[in-house]
Amino acid sequence: MIRIPNFFVLAHNIRSLHNVGAIFRTSDVFAVSKLYLSGYTGHPPDAKLEKVALGADKTVPWEYHKSPVRIIKKLRLEHPELTVVGLENNIRKQQPLLLPKFKPKFPLLLVLGEEVKGIPRPVQVLCDTFVEIPQFGTKESLNVSVAFGVAAYALRNQ
Repeated sequence: MIRIPNFFVLAHNIRSLHNVGAIFRTSDVFAVSKLYLSGYTGHPPDAKLEKVALGADKTVPWEYHKSPVRIIKKLRLEHPELTVVGLENNIRKQQPLLLPKFKPKFPLLLVLGEEVKGIPRPVQVLCDTFVEIPQFGTKESLNVSVAFGVAAYALRNQ
């Protein structure tokens, strides 16, 4: 497997273990360098997560830390050129870029937020930019694991 050099993902406060398992599987499929889990996001070992991950919890490098802010600051020290990108469609201060128009620059950290409230404000202020997935139906958002799959595919194929 060829991992994308310096493509990191941060999943913060993801309540559903099924979503976390799916994020592991998607991270494996798109060869994410490392998956960071934070807040109350579940992490291995956990039978529900492992059932959905289908072994990806053993193939994807990952770490758990309570604080997403510490993860971002640590990665910025290790990778001074790091771009922190929030996958979010509910930002008040700036209009997110549409994902197809975004040109990724690596090293890159893609931040995923809570299924209902999104990325919390203290993490938003550490993001360099935000991207959103164009949507054409009546719903305002996708499931977090589905949104991550769409974003990872787009980033991997840019």
